[in-house]
Amino acid sequence: MATKEAMFYNIIKNTPINNLLRCRLCSHYCVIAPGKEGLCLVRKNIDGKLYSLNWAKAVSLNIDPIEKKPFFHFKPGTRVLSFGTPGCNFRCLNCQNWDLSQGVREHGKTALDIIEDIEPKEIVKIAIEYKADGFAYTYSEPTIFFEYAYDTIVQARKNKLSAAKFHTFVSNGYFSKELLDFIIEQKLLEAIRIDLKFIEDEKYYRVCGGRLKPVLENIKKVYKSGIHLELINLVIPKENDQEFEIEKLAKTVYEISPEIPLHFSRFFPYYKLADREPTPLKTLEKAKKIALEIGLKYVYIGNTSLEGAEDTYCPECNLLLIKRNRFFIEKNVFEKTKEPICPNCSYKINIVL
Repeated sequence: MATKEAMFYNIIKNTPINNLLRCRLCSHYCVIAPGKEGLCLVRKNIDGKLYSLNWAKAVSLNIDPIEKKPFFHFKPGTRVLSFGTPGCNFRCLNCQNWDLSQGVREHGKTALDIIEDIEPKEIVKIAIEYKADGFAYTYSEPTIFFEYAYDTIVQARKNKLSAAKFHTFVSNGYFSKELLDFIIEQKLLEAIRIDLKFIEDEKYYRVCGGRLKPVLENIKKVYKSGIHLELINLVIPKENDQEFEIEKLAKTVYEISPEIPLHFSRFFPYYKLADREPTPLKTLEKAKKIALEIGLKYVYIGNTSLEGAEDTYCPECNLLLIKRNRFFIEKNVFEKTKEPICPNCSYKINIVL
């Protein structure tokens, strides 16, 4: 098994246990005893050093449209090389990629052992070969395979054939302060899409095993940093589909900035919430209506075939700017204008072209 020493941890001194470590990669800040793993199960204390066990364990390498992530306001129409690794710092009961994110928890260490190593230089080579415009670290939580993502970014920027390619995280937003500071200072990412799963802390903990406050703090910090940010909220029946919850979530996003694109996504029964019904379309349409009435300028409905639910309109004059059919673009006025300004009323659109 390939391992890589972790980048964010320290030895805890003056304790009865020698070589006790604190992981500083995510907001759990796990204390890890020798021979043990953190909550993610892919970071292990080996003889007083913390190691990433999922380094080079890439799976599900795909060339995807950027809209599939979903990013609707970042480089529309481009293609990304997407991949992830086993492991996650959440344990979402509804996880659509549970066999990957929860693979070690469900299947033990064999979930790592059976995966052939793909080193960062090979990832970059694949991106070049298939002419991807950028990279999406996704499917599982990229925070938990950060060393692997970081080495891939470094390799890509060293190669003249991939130096201009962009890098994006599809994340639950639970990274530590130290990690986010590092990402911002080193200018590692051009865009981050964060799941804002719930607006109530109790539900964050019960369904996901995380807390609301660190996610909100990171959303604020990412937005202020200038890294392009989009948010997604999976609307789960009997969990977060009440109007007051949707209104509270939309107001929270609005207070950070009405310019942040917000995607409401349809839930389908899966994993440990397989007994639930899919989200009614009327619930999603109501959620979008509430968010727009509160003042958010770009609100979408995902994981459906609702006509126009994923189209982008000018918030000022309502001109159709980008028409989408699921993950594909049928019309994009910016292909002609080449600048993020409404060609009808000159309103500045929050979009990275």
